[in-house]
Amino acid sequence: MKSLAGRIRVAASLALAVAAPRCLGFVTPPSAASSATYNYAGSPLSMQDMEVIECDVAIVGGGPAGCTCALYTSRANLRTVVLDKNPATGALAITSHIANYPGVDRTMSGAELLEQMKNQAVEYGTRYERAQVFMVDVSGDETGDDVYTKCVYTPDYTVKARSLVLATGAMGRSGKPFPGEKEFLGQGVSYCATCDGAFYVDSEVAVYGATTEAIEEALYLTKFAKRVYWITNVDVGRSSGDGVLGIERNKVLDEDLMDTLLDCPNVEHVERTRLVEIVGDMSGVNGVKVRALGSDEDAVLPVEGAFIYLAGGG
Repeated sequence: MKSLAGRIRVAASLALAVAAPRCLGFVTPPSAASSATYNYAGSPLSMQDMEVIECDVAIVGGGPAGCTCALYTSRANLRTVVLDKNPATGALAITSHIANYPGVDRTMSGAELLEQMKNQAVEYGTRYERAQVFMVDVSGDETGDDVYTKCVYTPDYTVKARSLVLATGAMGRSGKPFPGEKEFLGQGVSYCATCDGAFYVDSEVAVYGATTEAIEEALYLTKFAKRVYWITNVDVGRSSGDGVLGIERNKVLDEDLMDTLLDCPNVEHVERTRLVEIVGDMSGVNGVKVRALGSDEDAVLPVEGAFIYLAGGG
């Protein structure tokens, strides 16, 4: 997998290659089609009143990839617009401390680093807008324009660009969150052991999921945590003498990798048990509530970190 910096450079290079160096600026035409739309407040807003922004590069997403791409294109003298739905909800923004980014003070929060990235891009000429994108057209046939062939639509205005970069990020897993998962995201709940494992030296952590990804992440955490609870809601027991495997393990898990994990002295396998809730206080996660299949009673495992890896990603 390419590094974040590598992916950013690729995106910026593509934008530089596609967008022509000629800059026509930001334009609000005097008239447009007459169909109506609505602004955020719910009041009617006609197309004649909507701003149309013409630029060389439109970037959907204001996270580290979007801001870095904007820095490259703006410094190349290309008019650049960043459309960011919400700067407070991305993976970097909810990170409490940055400890694995070169040259950054470990006391800095993700939100502070992201703000610096955004300000640097803006200082070089990037136009930054808070906006929810609801539709994109990407060809001259769709836009009716052979110069600005990319149109990005928001409730308040339309951005017409010569080149479009999608930098919408990856925020953990999909699917319905467990109680407490959102509340403690970035404060003990994590989807990346490589990113956050070093925060749990001599601590107890829980890894939930009967997937190969969960096994790999749990193995990584054994280097730091004094105890790793691997929680699975199915029977994934070891091979018996006749070679019979737990049915789920036989289908989806790497057998050798799982044997390596279960042989670790600081791993406790809690199987046929489902995660009920992530519990904590102002300081962050301090436990996970679990329930064994067939039981009516909950138990709390005293952990400081909860790593969740289900089929929906993590």
